[in-house]
Amino acid sequence: MPLRLRGKKKAKSKETAGLVEGEPTGAGGGSLSASQAPARRLVFHAQLAHGSATGRVEGFSSIQELYAQIAGAFEISPSEILYCTLNTPKIDMERLLGGQLGLEDFIFAHVKGIKKEVNVYKSEDSLGLTITDNGVGYAFIKRIKDGGVIDSVKTICVGDHIESINGENIVGWRHYDVAKKLKELKKEELFTMKLIEPKKAFEIEPRSKAGKSSGEKIGCGRATLRLRSKGPATVEEMPSETKAKAIEKIDDVLELYMGIRDTDLATTMFEAGKDKVNPDEFAVALDETLGDFAFPDEFVFDVWGVIGDAKRRGL
Repeated sequence: MPLRLRGKKKAKSKETAGLVEGEPTGAGGGSLSASQAPARRLVFHAQLAHGSATGRVEGFSSIQELYAQIAGAFEISPSEILYCTLNTPKIDMERLLGGQLGLEDFIFAHVKGIKKEVNVYKSEDSLGLTITDNGVGYAFIKRIKDGGVIDSVKTICVGDHIESINGENIVGWRHYDVAKKLKELKKEELFTMKLIEPKKAFEIEPRSKAGKSSGEKIGCGRATLRLRSKGPATVEEMPSETKAKAIEKIDDVLELYMGIRDTDLATTMFEAGKDKVNPDEFAVALDETLGDFAFPDEFVFDVWGVIGDAKRRGL
């Protein structure tokens, strides 16, 4: 039966604290029922990744509001914040803050540092990099493939914010739009990128025994605060191991077909397909939920295969 990706109505694709010296750094999470609105005012602790006192942030429901809270705590502009990592001040792309925040996670904000301009010769169709964004308009480099075009330009680093491409300002673009722009650049030609790297300090560690080792999953099996672009944040249980692995595999499919990784997008796809019985139903659900993406049929079949495997294992 053919997929009906274009047959349905399209929907738009988704998307004050004082300083406290010596506050302990935390990691992990609590345990509350899924989709339950927070019954108490949740308080989180944050530091600037290059070193600072500890600030308290609370009462936020979105990434924008969180950045405003952090900016207020440290008396900086929200536009200075590139992205945040959880439980480590290092530029660790596996610890990026996305749409969910463990109830005891400690937040490290990475702010703008040195600006740089680089010229890149596009010798291959693929540049060998993965782009993501912070949800409020800053796209940055999440991964650089060994041996790829970008890997040969040593001044370009994981964590660098891409400010412009060939003189075109891309602040405010989503990561998939930036990836598309880079993919469309002509082969065998030079192009220029203006980048901003996060401010760095000497190697530092959290101010107490907080952080988990990099091999551990933050807050695994515990509760998280899910941030939303509209409406209040909600406390939800962490996904089961089977669901978490399925979402990670969908992220892999996204990277394969679109050159991006987006856990929130992968989660939305999983939720759209978990109660569907065949790929046609899943295609319609995707079109209704994420119609602006116009995913190719091959992509939909691959994602459906991942969801089907997860359902057979039991969610």
